[in-house]
Amino acid sequence: MATRWSSAALPGAPSDPLPTDPGWAGGSLYTDHRELTVDASPAALWRVIEGIGGENGWYSFPLAWAVRGWLDRLVGRAGLRRGRRDAQHLRVGDALDFWRVEAVEPGRLLRLRAEMRMPGLAWLELRVDTDADTGRTRYRQRALFHPRRLLGHAYWWAIAPFHALIFGCMARNIARAAAHETAPDAVPPAAPR
Repeated sequence: MATRWSSAALPGAPSDPLPTDPGWAGGSLYTDHRELTVDASPAALWRVIEGIGGENGWYSFPLAWAVRGWLDRLVGRAGLRRGRRDAQHLRVGDALDFWRVEAVEPGRLLRLRAEMRMPGLAWLELRVDTDADTGRTRYRQRALFHPRRLLGHAYWWAIAPFHALIFGCMARNIARAAAHETAPDAVPPAAPR
């Protein structure tokens, strides 16, 4: 079977599952978790989530994402230049800039696995939920990092301050974009009689 850039993957990725070892078992898993109530329908929020990356960008600090992509290319990886196969829809296995789509549950979950060079494994999860008490739409975003050796732990703590800025902004801007998509269109002027 022929392959192409959008279906090529690193050996073992994304077949390795998310690490689940608890801390007492010797495993480490760092998490950056964001959660917001969104003034949008779940469908509008999902459209924004599924459209992330490529020409649509990452909803926060384009220069920071570009620098990370440039650094990745400098060490021989793909960087941000891969873009996406389809501008509106994603499927498992798709390349998405320097990520790979690991899981898609339409209308509910997008999990991306990082293919950039780093001392560990990383995932980014974007999730749509409905608050059981209020019925309002909830956006949940989780960045996970499973470090390799001491260098992996040092890497996480060195970039943690940037995560607060980049991932916090990303969550707010995704929520804003979904609300904007849900906003009612301007009422057209009445036709002359």
